[in-house]
Amino acid sequence: MTWGAPLLAGVAAAIAIPALVILYFLKLRRRTVEVSTTLLWKKAIQDLQANAPFQKLRKNILLLLQLLVLGAVLLALAQPRSTAESLGGRRLVLMIDRSASMSSTDDATLRSRLELAKEQTLEQIAQMQQAEIFGGSAKADEAMVIAFDANAEILAQFTSDQAALRAAVESITPTDGPSAMVDAFKLAQAQRPRKTITDTPAEGGPTTSIEAEGLTSGPPLEFHLFSDGRVAGLDEVDPREDDSFEYHAVGSPTATNIALIGLRAERGYEDPTKVSIYVGLQSTDTIVRNVDVELGIDGVGVAGIKTVPVPAATTPVAAPEGTRPTPSQSGVVFELTRPQGFLATVSLRTGDNVAGDVLRADNLGWLVVPPARQSSVAVVTRGNLFITTALAGLPLARLDTLSPAEYESLVADGRADRYDVFVFDGYLPESIASGNPPPGRYLILNAVPAPPFGVEDLGATGPSAILDWSRTHPVMRDLSLDALRLAQGRAVRVPEGSSAVVLAQTPDSPAILELGSADARAILVPFDVAQSNWPFDVGFVVFLASALDYLALDSAAAIEMGGSQRQFLPGQVLTTRLPAGTDSARLLPPEGADSVELAPAPDGSVAYGPLRRTGVYRVRWQGKPGPSDVDENGRASRIFAVNMLDPNESDVATAQELPLASRITTATSQGRARTLREHWPWLLLAALAVMMLEWYVYNRKVHV
Repeated sequence: MTWGAPLLAGVAAAIAIPALVILYFLKLRRRTVEVSTTLLWKKAIQDLQANAPFQKLRKNILLLLQLLVLGAVLLALAQPRSTAESLGGRRLVLMIDRSASMSSTDDATLRSRLELAKEQTLEQIAQMQQAEIFGGSAKADEAMVIAFDANAEILAQFTSDQAALRAAVESITPTDGPSAMVDAFKLAQAQRPRKTITDTPAEGGPTTSIEAEGLTSGPPLEFHLFSDGRVAGLDEVDPREDDSFEYHAVGSPTATNIALIGLRAERGYEDPTKVSIYVGLQSTDTIVRNVDVELGIDGVGVAGIKTVPVPAATTPVAAPEGTRPTPSQSGVVFELTRPQGFLATVSLRTGDNVAGDVLRADNLGWLVVPPARQSSVAVVTRGNLFITTALAGLPLARLDTLSPAEYESLVADGRADRYDVFVFDGYLPESIASGNPPPGRYLILNAVPAPPFGVEDLGATGPSAILDWSRTHPVMRDLSLDALRLAQGRAVRVPEGSSAVVLAQTPDSPAILELGSADARAILVPFDVAQSNWPFDVGFVVFLASALDYLALDSAAAIEMGGSQRQFLPGQVLTTRLPAGTDSARLLPPEGADSVELAPAPDGSVAYGPLRRTGVYRVRWQGKPGPSDVDENGRASRIFAVNMLDPNESDVATAQELPLASRITTATSQGRARTLREHWPWLLLAALAVMMLEWYVYNRKVHV
């Protein structure tokens, strides 16, 4: 048994109990009057002894009952509790995971994990020590509330106001984004005071104090994580040695799920009217599942349904007991002919086995497919038969070969915007070479632009080969570079903080990179392809086709047509460029959420994010729509799709351990958190009952 405010109760008892007893010592002062007899008055005056010192205290049931009432009230004032509690002054960090997997409904009541996590958090808040009214040695606990997915935000700063903390927790809504705890942890750490280092010179000069970078002071923190453990970046979470970290696990460690994890559309190179839609599936169930995959077009009809058997998730034979099965994957392809742009909807029908598919957010996906078109390409070269021959075999709308002088003339006349992509071979215009390219899309071969747009050129190297390359990047995923050999390579270095992305790597240097800035993008191959065996491999033609297609779909011309970047993931920022002259626009989120006013930049660019929910988003503005936009009663509308497509979030089995940077934290609860049992309401009820008895006794003149 512990007490919330013992000092307050002690002070009240020291005043109230003596005062009550003194009242029974006092007696009345009466006026002397001669009467014939006192026999009839004797009984009437026995209960009226008061306010005149002093009489002998006699046994009185009313005094006993009043002392019981007073004792119950004083005990209630001391706030008795039946669970152990610290002396107070704790600083709690309550971190609630609101990511996609927390929408899983594997609870017996079909409530989401987020609802259960919020309930546990509220119970944790109810356990906080409150300050005594008249002070005392026990300090009030303080807590802060942080909600996170891929991003984190503080919903309540450190406070002992439980009402404010409860309101912050109850305001948390689910998102469809991935989960990463690094930002949430950094936000909590940022609330600590910086450690100050005092420097006193030996010569007796003035003392100076500076804040130590990366060092913090202040009392220890109690971290409470309410999550299912499907959290990335745990190796970057490193609490102080005196901090505590408690993981409140929600959800079942055996929960299974069927998910949509891949979705893309490609038009044929030879015939762009033909569209292939690729659908990737994942299952964490330990049995084979047959899933119906349904394809809809523009929300008005079903283009096809295919039944796909998804293999069972498997556990390695030699795996330790308790190892989670490895999710299995499968897929299907839909083929159709459609020259115009359209919105494709892919949905999974997993049957009535709710227990085997506890997360519904990953059963739907959308694709915005642009209309069929072919790219216009200009090759700027001093002469390279390999490149011009390979490009001549591609289905391009226009292919022109220019000398450097012709290119400079084209730019001077303002005619560069007629091309989607420029291919520079062994040559770079001064603006790009210096690292300040004009808006555009470029494939750069045998040349190196300088930072900040490019990388540092370290000069020629000897023979080399490709060590590794990205298998997931759109430019590289259809390539095999194992056989590529360089007779002469070129070493480059990516500066710290550069936006360059390495797509292929030799043992000594990046070999293929993607470069980007606000308005320019490029695929860079710094070595001379003529000094390699690549032109004699069909993979070279595949690389050129993939690079041009990737760049052309995000070119200035494509943006004017409505933009190619119509697919986003939760947590990303939606960006697009509206037609020149657009002064206002509105974003319409899915599910009937309130629209958002957007202010276009001078070049027509708008941005919104981070995106929280999956679904179809629309940007509307007053003006003429592009070829792939929609005219809705005089207002142009551009459609965007936000899909989950996250294998890690769709693997919903609750983790039992969290490997932090310096410790491993085991789940401490699978159900409800313990709560303090407050006894003062029962004491007040008991006091009220005794008071009613005392009133009855008094009115009946019962005396012992």
